[in-house]
This record gives sequence, C-alpha cells and structure tokens, in this order.
Amino acid sequence: MAFSSSRSLRNPARRALLALALPLVAGTAFAQAWPTKPITFVVPFPPGGPTDVATRIVAQKMSQGLKQNILIDNRSGASGTIGAAAAAKAAPDGYTFVMLATPTLLAAHLYGQTPYDIFKSFTPVGTVYDLPIVMVVNPKVLPGVNGLQDLIAKAKAEGGKLNYTTAGAGSFGHLTTEQLKNIGKFEMQHVPYRGSAPAVTDLIGGQVPAMFSDLVAVMPHIRSGALRPIAVGSGQRVSLLPDVKTVAEQGFPGFDATSWGGLLAPAGTPKDVVERMSAELKTALADKEVQDKLEAVGSFAAYRTAEQTGVRMRQDFERWGKVIRDNKITNQ
Repeated sequence: MAFSSSRSLRNPARRALLALALPLVAGTAFAQAWPTKPITFVVPFPPGGPTDVATRIVAQKMSQGLKQNILIDNRSGASGTIGAAAAAKAAPDGYTFVMLATPTLLAAHLYGQTPYDIFKSFTPVGTVYDLPIVMVVNPKVLPGVNGLQDLIAKAKAEGGKLNYTTAGAGSFGHLTTEQLKNIGKFEMQHVPYRGSAPAVTDLIGGQVPAMFSDLVAVMPHIRSGALRPIAVGSGQRVSLLPDVKTVAEQGFPGFDATSWGGLLAPAGTPKDVVERMSAELKTALADKEVQDKLEAVGSFAAYRTAEQTGVRMRQDFERWGKVIRDNKITNQ
C-alpha cells in the first residue's frame, strides 16, 4: 500500500494504518542498524573477581559476532547495587547491559531496599555462567575432617563453637552454610570477612578452620594442598573436583546451591536487540574455547534463555530471601 498520495492521507482509516506501520518500520530499521557503536557491559564488582573475569571472557567472544567492541565498566560496591543502579538509569538503547550476580539479585533482602527493582528495572537477556561453591577446610587445623559429616560431627562435638568464614555477611557462602545448618540441625559460628581474599588468607593461616567459598577463590589452594575440599554445593559433582561428593550425596538429598551470573538490559530495551544479544550470548557460550577459559577460572558456561533466566531469578530471590529472613541476616 502506498502512503505518499495526499488522497491516501486524507482517509482516516489509511492514516490509522500509517500510524501503526511507522513504528514497526522504525523498529525494524533500528534493529538492522544496531549496533553502530561500542557496547558497555557494567560489571558491579571489582576487576579480577569471578564476575569480572567471566564477563571479559564472554564479552570478547560476543564482540566478534556483534562486530563491535564491548567495553567493561567496573562499578563495585554494596553487593553490586552501585553498578546495577547505574545500569538501571542508562538509556534503554541497546548499548548498556549489566552482569547480574547472585549477591546483586538478593541485595534487596539484605539492605532493605535498593535504588532499583531487580524485576522491574531490567529485562533478562540470558544466563551466562554457573559458579559452583565448595566447602573447604584447613587440613592442619581439622586433620580428621574428610567429608561433610565429619565437619558436622566436629561442630556438634564442640557445642557450636567451631568457626567458619565467608567473603562477608550475606555472601552466597554465608547463605548456603546457614541453610545447611538449618537442615542439618547443627551450629557453627560465622566469622565474616570483607571479601574472599582476606578470608582465604586467614583460612590457610589457620585463624579459621572452614569456609564455603566460590570455586574461583580456592581452586589454586586446593591444587597446592593448602586446603581440602569436602563438599560441593551444586546438585551435581564438579568436573574440576570429580572425587568430591556433593552436599546432596552426603546426607542432604535434593540440596543444590549454585551461584550464577546473567546478562540483563535496562527495562525498555528494544525486544529485537534483547533477542539478538541472547542469540550472540548462546553462540559465545557454545564455543569450546570460551568454555575452557571459563572452566580454567572455576566457572562454567550455562546458557539459559531470557525467559528461563527470569524464572531462575524469581526462584532464587524467593528461596534465599527466606533463608535471609529465617536467620535474620542483614548487611545494613
């Protein structure tokens, strides 16, 4: 249908059709042209951490398919809420995305409120990686602890005075240990640190005997023998530690605790752009070199669609929110 004649435009029905068609044409043209400049991935955690490292590996591959550079903008602080807030305020034009990690997803439970609504301020693009967590002990301090039940027996024998450390109050390791304590009906004293590095340093030094940590932070020390892994939190064994049993295999059927990262776009980002980014993400994560690089640093490619990612966000938000409330955990 031609819309150029003055007679056509004077017809109300034709004018209505034109009003409907123009946004569709404009949207298609935008999607075809996008991207025309570099894209920014906001990483709400410091350089060198698991979220940052995984993001850089995947972004490098995605940039090839998009034929545009992807810039990494590290904005750390407050469990990722500072960076997430910046991304939420960005123009929804397809040039800003944020890497969600589990602490950021749960921040509203820990801080009482955040400057954004994790479900209303963002649109899921896809899940990027899974980050297994592992319970490790100092073998010199706990020489007889070779499995999870050994640790539980030790904790009960000491009347709940046995310490464990994590990367901080409200960290995923903290939440996982608290849920495990609730289910197993045993007590341990939490000694939180400000980040994984100092916690692992004191764990190796013997100041604290045990820790539920992400695999990235402790894998080098497991390989050196400084730390002994006794359980992994995920529902299945981890390829990097094939002989280490899961929590579920050690008396807690169905237990599955896995931290993860997903790519989000500011709400209102064009649907075609979100779909293209999700497709590029899927392609990147299917690449063997990308998978190997992620595994080398302790994380695993784990693509899920935008819809599946949204469901996972809601499920984890509710599950771990209950753990936070039941154990009165706060980061305020």
